[in-house]
Amino acid sequence: MKITTIKKVKFVYNPLAGEGAITAYLDQIVSLYQRNHYSLVPYRLTFEGEGFEEAIVHDLDESYHHILIAGGDGTVNFMVNLLQNNNIDLPIAVLPIGTANDFGRMIGMPYDVIKGCKTVLRGKITAIDLGEANGRYFINLLACGLFTDVSFKTPTIAKNTFGRLAYFFGGLSELPKFKRLRIEVSSDGGHYKGGCLMLLVFNGQTAGQLRVAHTAELDDGLLDVVMLKGEKTIVALAQALTHIRVGRKLLTKYNINLAEIVHFKCSELSVTCQSDENTDIDGQEGPRFPLEIHCAPRRQKIILPAPALEKGEK
Repeated sequence: MKITTIKKVKFVYNPLAGEGAITAYLDQIVSLYQRNHYSLVPYRLTFEGEGFEEAIVHDLDESYHHILIAGGDGTVNFMVNLLQNNNIDLPIAVLPIGTANDFGRMIGMPYDVIKGCKTVLRGKITAIDLGEANGRYFINLLACGLFTDVSFKTPTIAKNTFGRLAYFFGGLSELPKFKRLRIEVSSDGGHYKGGCLMLLVFNGQTAGQLRVAHTAELDDGLLDVVMLKGEKTIVALAQALTHIRVGRKLLTKYNINLAEIVHFKCSELSVTCQSDENTDIDGQEGPRFPLEIHCAPRRQKIILPAPALEKGEK
């Protein structure tokens, strides 16, 4: 008689993400994992009460195969920092549930929950870089300036009801009162001092579900820095849209210079700002200036989709 090895998986899900969409699929997820010889250990993430962080990680050891995370970018960011700060070297897998899912979109995870689980079960474990800013890790993006604190200012009910439109209209409301930042960026890949409408530091590629850092890679040991000068706001926004639609590679190929855009790669950078501005990391409130940011190469294990296997998935 053949004995099948049962592997454990910690399932951390945010019941509030996407109006609680994940809760309708719990039994199907458990059933699917069981059929594939995994024992699912659930944890309902509510960010409430003392000691809830310890409750998530207290039993995580080599007996677990991976950690399945269901939620938006903020949930993924929370779990990545929790694992890193507790020196837990287990792979994560992401089910994008919620309004903000930049990282899930970048790695090609389906938004259908069950198809997403199948993608994870057929996926490949690899190691990716993380960004680190003043001791806080980010898996996708650190941002400051225009639009960048909209995520944590936008009420959850608005996010769930209006989705991306909630962020868009929240951002537009900032325009009349927004003043350009005065920043200085020093790095091993470039330097900038002057006015800035927006500063984006990418480990991933997308911001607000728009692909901005087209050439960024998750395992190259580098961060992509994109700055919008904003000397003329309308021109700057128009050039930003051009940058998003066309990408740096094509702009370079055809020798197109967007004067309002600064874009370079680096492994570490320092940023100072004349005013006390908010920063945002993966949709959560980030550290204050001055910032010391660096790339932590291949710091986090993750399960990524296997394209050849997913191609024929119905």
